[in-house]
Amino acid sequence: MSTITDPVTERIESELQENDVVLFMKGTPVFPQCGFSAAVVQVLTHLGIKFKGIDVLQDPGLRQGVKSYTNWPTIPQLYVKGEFVGGCDIIREMYESGELTELLQSKGIESQTAA
Repeated sequence: MSTITDPVTERIESELQENDVVLFMKGTPVFPQCGFSAAVVQVLTHLGIKFKGIDVLQDPGLRQGVKSYTNWPTIPQLYVKGEFVGGCDIIREMYESGELTELLQSKGIESQTAA
């Protein structure tokens, strides 16, 4: 194939450019379809982080494409400012240690938590 990027990669990159925090997940933020996706949504919601959830179950090409994009075998996958952060276990560990909050702040991501 002579094309450098395929439509799935283009869509992933477009979402990452348009949104500061993107979660490729199973289901939606309101109705997660797996416990791991639900756990990451819960962490982001608890921190008051505005993010875009993208349901990979709606598009098998996207589901496989995002795994290939990062060379990471599992969903969910969290991106901050276009940078892959990790999956559920990594996000949970970073949240518990305070690293996730530090990373978000260092990238200029504001918490939406009301005082």
